[in-house]
Amino acid sequence: MQSATLAGAFDELAGSYDHRHHEEIARALIAWVAPGAADAVADVACGAGAVARQLARSRPETAPPVLAVDLSPGMVEVGRARAAGLERATAIDWRVADAVPLPVADRSLDVVLCASSLHFLGRRAPADWRRALRPGGRVGFTLPLATHFRPSERFSGHLAPDVPLPHTAREASVWAAECGFADAASRVLVLGTRRVVVTSAREPGGR
Repeated sequence: MQSATLAGAFDELAGSYDHRHHEEIARALIAWVAPGAADAVADVACGAGAVARQLARSRPETAPPVLAVDLSPGMVEVGRARAAGLERATAIDWRVADAVPLPVADRSLDVVLCASSLHFLGRRAPADWRRALRPGGRVGFTLPLATHFRPSERFSGHLAPDVPLPHTAREASVWAAECGFADAASRVLVLGTRRVVVTSAREPGGR
């Protein structure tokens, strides 16, 4: 029921979403994690697909499609429309679905990216990302800085109680380590009056 309510809330926002703000966050997240050109990548709780669309523009034709998953049909519809100018129509695999669990096989992804959504998904999301990532695979996510986050009443009730909003970059890295990831690194991104923590980490194992 909560997922349906949240999907409805984002459906209503789809046409007036602050795309510019989220495009900047996506750009910073991609730069921080630096996915490889041929990596299997998922954009989790993708919204209008800012991460997926930016990645798709720079990937070779031989790269697998970026998986873009969101529970809001309205957001996915807007994302598809905004991606219409991509040279390769199959560069993004759009899915309307709950982002947890991801609709992928175990250990099938090289990179999982989640921009502006983890605080709604809860700690079950990082656990599922670890299932989906290959050993040595990378994860990147953003969280609003606690001191600068002012959610509306409508969305505050959907915040996951088991995802602590960080007050510092270090707090975000420590939390990523507590979730089982290695080599966590975080920084604070300043966007006007807003502050966002950008974190990258690695699934243990691999080379």
